[in-house]
Amino acid sequence: MKTTLLAILFTLLTSSLFAAERPNILLFTADDLHAGSLGVYGGKPKDLTPNLDAFAAESMKFNRAHVNAAICAPCRAIIATGRYSHRSGAMGFMPAREDVPDIVNTLQAAGYHAGILGKVPHSTPKKSMNWDYAFDQKDLGNGRNPQIYYERAKTFLKECKDADKPFYFMVNSHDPHRPYCNPEKLTKGAAMPSKVYMAEDVDVPGFLPDLPGVREELATYMNSTRRLDDTFGSVMQALEESGEADNTLVLFITDNGIAVPFAKCNAWFHSTRSPLLVRWPGRIQPGSVDDQNFVSVVDFFPTFLDVTKAAGPEGLDGRSFLPLLKGEKQEGREYVFTQIDSKAGGAAVPMRCVQNENFGYIYNPFSNGEYWYRNNNEGKTMAAMNEAAKTDPAIQARVDLFRYRVPEEFYDLKKDPDCLHNLIDNPEYADQIKELQKQLVAHMKATEDPMLAAFANRDDRAKVDEVLNATYGNWKAKGMRRKK
Repeated sequence: MKTTLLAILFTLLTSSLFAAERPNILLFTADDLHAGSLGVYGGKPKDLTPNLDAFAAESMKFNRAHVNAAICAPCRAIIATGRYSHRSGAMGFMPAREDVPDIVNTLQAAGYHAGILGKVPHSTPKKSMNWDYAFDQKDLGNGRNPQIYYERAKTFLKECKDADKPFYFMVNSHDPHRPYCNPEKLTKGAAMPSKVYMAEDVDVPGFLPDLPGVREELATYMNSTRRLDDTFGSVMQALEESGEADNTLVLFITDNGIAVPFAKCNAWFHSTRSPLLVRWPGRIQPGSVDDQNFVSVVDFFPTFLDVTKAAGPEGLDGRSFLPLLKGEKQEGREYVFTQIDSKAGGAAVPMRCVQNENFGYIYNPFSNGEYWYRNNNEGKTMAAMNEAAKTDPAIQARVDLFRYRVPEEFYDLKKDPDCLHNLIDNPEYADQIKELQKQLVAHMKATEDPMLAAFANRDDRAKVDEVLNATYGNWKAKGMRRKK
């Protein structure tokens, strides 16, 4: 009897110690946040994101972080699967293949408790990917109530403690996604942000014209961004109160750029650039900065496996950046590859992009001089641009580029991070263009990207159309609108 009791006590003790030694992971995502809005990334006014700026002082800040697809659902599918969109099947608002491994099932098999708040369908690309704890937008004050996030987070963290399990917790704010916060007409269930902003407070991003209508809309975006920061602070409070903060790797990102023209749902620099703040007490140097290495969300799955020591699947496209978190060097992070396949509504608008520290190259196989591109992120900003374009040729040229694109784009990101000047036909950049094209082709071959055939035949419109139809179905029928 005594032996049996000692054995039980030993099992309980070792189990508890094992759980305590296994790090938790909390991934917090913003929805449609411009990286440059955070004070720690140079945003103005500097007090817009006080909780995130304080968190950055305790974290490692990455200045070359990107998402691989600047649309919420495909971006989150890449996080879940560790594969580029065409490698998982989630090429837009569509599921990943069931045979593709995912992070939730993998960590659950390793003994982790998996929870999610907000954006549940977009973050769950497979039917067989079942969270242990899940609450979505309608149960979170429309995804815009910091107090409810705090309460739900507290409940989940207690659940994990009671079960004596480490956790993987994905917390997804629905801010600052449209509709932006108008204090005079709050969305039902949403909370007021801790501070509100006016048009004169706005620092207009360089890829947009500074127009009154743009400022008016961006002021409400700032209100939503402040509420995002409030939500982040509330979740961090819950984590601190749980006693698990010191044993938790916390990452903060956005799922894509701001929902205005020339950002979200595209492949320009500010479409995919993400803040990445990573805190892990005792393991990451507080206030450290990585200015050198490109890191993207396809790297999260292998990094989480490296951190947790969980057994993982083969065939992941990313690679762990744990060495960078430890302050070590890591080779092979000179480029980042991003893409768009199809957008909300199912229309295919494939884009492929490669960037390094100096330049960015984009291939747009859908651009044929007639296809009229649009998305559901245009709002008052595009309305203001359309109106101004009637008398301003420069703004009209920007509107035309947004609507029709060109097959190839090349930008000097050091001189022109807002991607205002396409240098694809500039002979002075011929060598740099060829180098990025070479890198893109190598990446497309390695990942079996169906757009490789389009790129190889990019001067033959009929062949490009054949590739698009074979990949996306009758792509013109889904979204074609002929130029007037």
